[in-house]
Amino acid sequence: MIDLEKDIQYVKGIGPKKSYKLNKLGIFTLKDLLFYFPRQFEDRNNLKKIAQLQNDEKATIKAVIVSVNTTSPKKGMTLTKIDIKDETGYAKLAFFNQPHIKNLYKSGDTILVFGKVKKEFKTIELSSCEIEHLTNEPKNICKVMPIYPLTYGVTNKEIISIIKSVLNNEELRIKEYLPQRIIEKYKLCSIDYAIRNIHNPTSKESLKIALYRIVFEEFLILQLGLFMFKNGTTEVDGIKFNRDEKLDNILNALPFKLTNAQNRALNEIIDDMKSNKVMNRLVQGDVGSGKTVVALLSLANCVLNGYQGALMAPTEILAEQHYMSLSEILKPFGIEIELLVGSLTKKQKEKVLERVKNKDIDILIGTHALIEDKVEFNNLGIVITDEQHRFGVRQRSKLSEKGVNPDILVMTATPIPRTLALILYGDLDISIIDELPPGRQPIETLAIDKGKRDKAYNSLVRREVEKGRQVYIVCPLVEESEAIEAKAATELVEELKLEYFSDLRVGLLHGKMKSSEKDEIMKSFKNKEIDILVSTTVIEVGVNVPNATLMIIENAERFGLAQLHQLRGRVGRGSHKSYCILIYASKSEVCRQRMSIMEETNDGFKISEKDLEIRGPGEFFGTRQHGLPELKVANIFKHMKILKLAQQEARYIIGSDFKLQNNENKMLKKEIMTKFEHSVKEISLNWLKLC
Repeated sequence: MIDLEKDIQYVKGIGPKKSYKLNKLGIFTLKDLLFYFPRQFEDRNNLKKIAQLQNDEKATIKAVIVSVNTTSPKKGMTLTKIDIKDETGYAKLAFFNQPHIKNLYKSGDTILVFGKVKKEFKTIELSSCEIEHLTNEPKNICKVMPIYPLTYGVTNKEIISIIKSVLNNEELRIKEYLPQRIIEKYKLCSIDYAIRNIHNPTSKESLKIALYRIVFEEFLILQLGLFMFKNGTTEVDGIKFNRDEKLDNILNALPFKLTNAQNRALNEIIDDMKSNKVMNRLVQGDVGSGKTVVALLSLANCVLNGYQGALMAPTEILAEQHYMSLSEILKPFGIEIELLVGSLTKKQKEKVLERVKNKDIDILIGTHALIEDKVEFNNLGIVITDEQHRFGVRQRSKLSEKGVNPDILVMTATPIPRTLALILYGDLDISIIDELPPGRQPIETLAIDKGKRDKAYNSLVRREVEKGRQVYIVCPLVEESEAIEAKAATELVEELKLEYFSDLRVGLLHGKMKSSEKDEIMKSFKNKEIDILVSTTVIEVGVNVPNATLMIIENAERFGLAQLHQLRGRVGRGSHKSYCILIYASKSEVCRQRMSIMEETNDGFKISEKDLEIRGPGEFFGTRQHGLPELKVANIFKHMKILKLAQQEARYIIGSDFKLQNNENKMLKKEIMTKFEHSVKEISLNWLKLC
């Protein structure tokens, strides 16, 4: 039997040259190669007649060659055209810089062709063609063709050929690691069959069987890994807090009444705190739903029990905002709050650090500065991170290590449908705040075509500024890099100053600025020293500016719906009526559909579900950024039924064999540990100690 951990360059038929290319795809071992799955499949089985061909489709035809001609349209370029026919009509095949084609095929040959159709008037042309002589066993045509994710210098044909030669090795057997009980219960094929048929499907049916096995397995391993980590933390003894009576005094002193959703989340947190197990909870709330006050009350309960609390925010200005709002409410009750951020002087930092160590500070609020080695708490009881998606798992755990098993609370304003949240944050219990405080005005949203852009700037922006209000303008999303986004934002500022607002105060904010510069700009905007703030998406997680009442988002079609909603939530934070204008350039139906969703609703959870439907989970959130194993084939949205089966099975396995020590689960455990290897390094939770 061949060792699957064998270095890819030593696999027969590969060698150093090919292995160098494969390494670029993240393929270093034979196992990596076998588990390098296609991103999609092309069905080349469906033979069409020439007369049936549709413009822009990819199709397979059987035809007879009429003539073969090669010309040179310009220096260094050859164009080979093959005229073909069948009983329904004529077509042309075009090949650029492939002069050898004319030596392979001649008039009268019967061929199979797969290519992209271009129909203009009465002429039909197929380009990007694959062509081969008609035989009983076609190589690439009349088959289900795997299409792999590629990088520069590696072709799909190369990957197919390499994998085929490996699979043809008679010594290759891929050992099963799923328990036989599961294979029989869910009617799964073996892993050996799945791997062979996902790379080289003998039929549509064999591919379907192979995909079902891989999808089920990916979900099962993901869920089991997450349950293990989760159980690991909750099994650890933590601090047993009481619900202090004085908490009611703080509740009564609030200038508003908690919503039902806030009360529910607070009660779930207090119940966790009263338990002798470590709390590990996510509070998920829509923009403006009032997560901060729930965090404030959790911190207060911790302090009233004689412990310290820490709150980590992603930016200095957001940390300052939390500091001010918590101080206002909690200082009258004798709770000492302090701020630790990068911009403090060395002397100021040293003073804060000393006071924290001596327990003269009850709640420390800050940025990444909180996880520095110098920060020592006296008895840390609760750790809260705001805008969880901006912090890695490692940063979260580093902060919690500053105490002895403190309770952990993470907050996010990204509304994710509950089913998906359970997967994505599988190591956390979830509280959802899905209700906005009374009196908050919904933001009026209008999507307009790029042709009406001038009107938006000349009338709407001026109208709000003349009222004494402020405006956000978000520049288009540029995928390539932060530097290009910064350039786009700078150019937009210049255009706006030149063409529209030479008399107004226009500020600029982008990701390439230093943190101190960003904070300075936001401070100026908050203090009404800037009328219009042009920004990239860095304001997605930002500070409250109640006076900002209008947001204009350029090229809105380039953003995901959830992100548009997050951005829109930067306005409407005061008592004034607020607006969001989405400027789009695309004429597509999908774009119109997405824009109308934004116009129709301010409900982040509805929007996120729609976003998922339209874009799919891969783009909605990448599992990679969350430190979880990548789903290569499984699609959370598309395969929801299989996901639920896998979740049920994972719960059953964990319930009956928590440490996966039973013989039948040992191979499965090994596979989970391999898949979660990076997460294990990052999470550093306590499950591993229990094994």
